[in-house]
Amino acid sequence: MKIQTNGLVIGATALVLTAVAVTGAGLYLPRGVAFFKDSPKELVDEVWQVVDRFYVDGTFNQKDWRAIRKQYIQKNYKTKEEAYKATRLMLKNLGDPYTRFMDPKEFRDLQVETSGQLIGVGIQLSQNEKTKKLEVIAPIEDTSASKAGILSKDIITKIDGKSTVGMDVNQAVQLIRGKEGTSVTLTIQRDGTQVMNFKLLRQQIEIHPVEAKYRPKELGGIGYIRLKQFSANAATEMGTAIQKLESQGATGYVLDLRSNPGGLLYGAIDIARMWLDQGKIVSTVNRQGTGDVSSANGTAITKKPLVVLVDGGSASASEILSGALQDNKRAQLVGTKTFGKGLVQSVRPLSDGAGMAVTIAKYYTPSGKDINHAGIKPDVEIKLTKAQIQQLVKDRTKFATAADPQYAKALQILQATIARNGNAAQKK
Repeated sequence: MKIQTNGLVIGATALVLTAVAVTGAGLYLPRGVAFFKDSPKELVDEVWQVVDRFYVDGTFNQKDWRAIRKQYIQKNYKTKEEAYKATRLMLKNLGDPYTRFMDPKEFRDLQVETSGQLIGVGIQLSQNEKTKKLEVIAPIEDTSASKAGILSKDIITKIDGKSTVGMDVNQAVQLIRGKEGTSVTLTIQRDGTQVMNFKLLRQQIEIHPVEAKYRPKELGGIGYIRLKQFSANAATEMGTAIQKLESQGATGYVLDLRSNPGGLLYGAIDIARMWLDQGKIVSTVNRQGTGDVSSANGTAITKKPLVVLVDGGSASASEILSGALQDNKRAQLVGTKTFGKGLVQSVRPLSDGAGMAVTIAKYYTPSGKDINHAGIKPDVEIKLTKAQIQQLVKDRTKFATAADPQYAKALQILQATIARNGNAAQKK
């Protein structure tokens, strides 16, 4: 299966819908037009056809997919809204929260917001495949959600007092989104017991995916790069950041992927090539068993020591990048196990301006690991206590400083690597 990089490939995790992102991996938006006329019943059949042709599981979740088509096609739909509802019900037979239908407004939001601008509260949201509960992947930095203290793995149980039991991501998005300047109250369950209410302001969020700083007082001068999301301009900003830090004389790098829910798949590949001169980056396999491999191409900007920070909010594209760097022994990973999203979705336009995401493949790290559900284990595990997390959330100035245990450990490892490389160079 060829993953094209000239179209919109939303890779690894995040479909951003008004500051609520749906975990997905490797989403690819091909160019083209719908192949059915604009009618409610034919829209349902159009969605069925896409799943029948491309869905990763040839058994369709052990369901008779042709019988399901007959069930839904024989019905009469008076309005598009009835067809939309039926389409969502039909897709639920797959038991896959990442294969989903988007009405025209949701699809337009997706197309606009993957550029890095959105209005919302700043939450990346997914539906847990096992529990079906709405789960926070990670809050977006410097938004209402992050400032209020919402954390990765929090469960949203109510939205403005309405229970989320049985609610899918699309329904949740409709309730959470709203006009700029208004607020929404989310009821959060944390660690299975603690229940809290958060009143969050909806606001315009412009995401600059890369934050880079030269830190001259650390190890003779290192480069710290925080990659927040794999949006459309992430690769360009990353390349610029590395080149500037190189010119400033950085002796090594800490790449922070914590709470990065993913984004554009080709962005992950392009960024991996900035750190890797050779080796595989990611491979994908569709239901026919056809695979495609993306590899480094000798265009690395730097070969200096690198440590990568990851946690449970590092998903999809973050896992592609961190997995490639770990498997190729280019970097050591520090933190906690990543989210565990190893599926690829293709995003496709439909006949009346609607769209859909359909899971079309699995992806694997260079060593062949299937990280779906399992996540990627760091080379050095450093767990934060509740008190440490709360301290960092409350005072963001301590994030990625000596007061941040994961960052402090990364510096320790980076120092040892720089010293080891220096000793090796002296012996030559």
